[in-house]
Amino acid sequence: MKTRYKSSRSTIALLLIIAVVLGFAVDLYKIQIRDNEYYTKQNNTVDTYVVPIEAARGEIVDRNGNSLVTNRQGNSIVLNAVYFPSAKNNAERNKIIYNLIQLFESQGEEYVQNLPLEFNRSGKIQFTDDEQDVATMKSADMLNLQPYATAQNCYDAVMEKYGIEGYDKETALKIGNIRYELTRLLFSYENPVTIADDVSDETVAVIKEEKTKYLGADVQVVAYREYADSTIAPHILGTVRKINAEEYAEKKDEGYKITDQIGESGIEQAMEAELKGTPGELTITVDKDGNITEEVTKKPVQGNTVVLTIDRDLQVLAQNKLKAVCDKVNAYSSAGAVVVEDCNSGELLAAASYPTFDLNDYYDKYNELASNPRNPLWSRFALGTYAPGSTFKPVTACAALEEGTINQNTTYVCVGQQEFFGQPFKCLHGNVHGTENVRTALRDSCNMFFYNTALDTGIEKIDDYATAFGLGQKTGIEIAEAKGNLSSPENRENAGGIWRIGDTMTTAIGMSDNLFTPLQMVNYCATLANGGTRYELHLVKSVIQASTGIVSEKGKTVADTLDLSKTTLDNVRQGMRMVATSGGPSFLFDQLDTKVACKTGTSEVKVNGIKRNNGFLITYAPYESPEIAVFSAIELAGSGSETAEITSEIIDYWYQNNTDAKANQKYGVLL
Repeated sequence: MKTRYKSSRSTIALLLIIAVVLGFAVDLYKIQIRDNEYYTKQNNTVDTYVVPIEAARGEIVDRNGNSLVTNRQGNSIVLNAVYFPSAKNNAERNKIIYNLIQLFESQGEEYVQNLPLEFNRSGKIQFTDDEQDVATMKSADMLNLQPYATAQNCYDAVMEKYGIEGYDKETALKIGNIRYELTRLLFSYENPVTIADDVSDETVAVIKEEKTKYLGADVQVVAYREYADSTIAPHILGTVRKINAEEYAEKKDEGYKITDQIGESGIEQAMEAELKGTPGELTITVDKDGNITEEVTKKPVQGNTVVLTIDRDLQVLAQNKLKAVCDKVNAYSSAGAVVVEDCNSGELLAAASYPTFDLNDYYDKYNELASNPRNPLWSRFALGTYAPGSTFKPVTACAALEEGTINQNTTYVCVGQQEFFGQPFKCLHGNVHGTENVRTALRDSCNMFFYNTALDTGIEKIDDYATAFGLGQKTGIEIAEAKGNLSSPENRENAGGIWRIGDTMTTAIGMSDNLFTPLQMVNYCATLANGGTRYELHLVKSVIQASTGIVSEKGKTVADTLDLSKTTLDNVRQGMRMVATSGGPSFLFDQLDTKVACKTGTSEVKVNGIKRNNGFLITYAPYESPEIAVFSAIELAGSGSETAEITSEIIDYWYQNNTDAKANQKYGVLL
């Protein structure tokens, strides 16, 4: 029995040994033969990281292909976590950053300083003015301090968090700025952080030559926005900037990185989706021995080209002439806007605001520009609202003619002043015009005719037609614009006021609560000129796809249609033609080869307690077959006729010097 028992144990042990050996053999087969490639790769590679490669933004050109916004290549200095010392090694990180700061300052380079702390003249630490930045600094994701923490508390927390020791306090704060930036922008292997933009070739050379001293600092060739002329159409083109935290939270699912640029205003903002390029990918691998290899696994694609409706040369002319006229009126306080529209498409051919600014100065001189009392950053053609004065009278004329409260033969007698409901109302400048019909009343800008017309027609009908002309509502243009206000009982009551019959009369001559933007005024003029079709205003003519070259035309969009009769159009147009031939602007318009029709207007404003007038002019041309409409507004001008100098030169350029035979320019490509 004992021998049999020993024999059984031996057999079991032998079987177990065989099973173990077979198991090892199977595993060995899997590792060395079947899955050899997989395990070799796992053995040789510690990790793989994908770093985005910034793509250049798309270009912006005018309707003829002339470049307005392009890109240029420049150098940025970034810190790359793959090469930079570990976060555990604060001393080494701080030493490298200190070396970089010394280099930047010796070369006159600017570098990131977004930590909202500074030393005052007494050497005491204090917060900068930006309350939002201070709140972000104290937040749980950054220093994790209470809202009531002092500037000294924050400074001490920075020093402790980043282990900044052995430096004087000013240098320590500079180092803290860059360490803070790395935290704020989520510094990681996949997310290098830029610490200095647009540096010189000399700085680049030093960093490349002394890699150990500046370990982790890398040079990236990136695309910077460049302008063919940074003074052309700044309010239209707009600006770009680094994405902020709120925008990043909203857009990160769309592929945005915390370090990305984004359109801030104008076309740059409105066409962000088209202008933003598609980032490429740089794959970084680190093997078991710490060797690093990099490979571009996806090339970046530049953003699409946006073709604008504006004509560059017309835009320059409009800007220059607007400045000249404003300076002639008052070089220290006058301002204004001029807008040109294609009557038959809603395309904006030019739009100028004065005072203006240089796009290249926007960031360097922002505080100066923002505090300028003349508001050069304010787009007067899109955001400025004005009481239109007598330029509104064609609206009243259309309403009355269409509703049958007057006809072409209806007359009222103007004696210069007349009482209505116990209140005296004067005609323009107290003039006595005598018997006026609708055509001569437009020519002479006779208030008395339109007071009587308004009483017969009623505010409801006048407002109906004003609304159809697009007044007091947005035009649909791509950039930011004001809504304005249409004078009406409803709007007055909503504002807490009371509507009186006299308001109906003053509304009819463009006063009361009427406040419209130059964009609305030019669109209203274009609608009247083309016979009643109101188009949505637009600045984008087409988009050219960067990857395929396919052109997507925007086309025109009808916003509303006024079914104006031929009789109404003839009477209103004839009245406006008479303004151009025998009214105030005639001395300039008579010199043009192109026949025009227009209407002047003024509105009273108070400047330092003194009554002044703003001057306005709506114009279309040619008179027989309208193609373009122009609206000009000059603040503090004595009359609308003073703006005719701008309009006459615009029309002369368009019909004497402009040609549709311009060859399109080739669009540059920069990745």
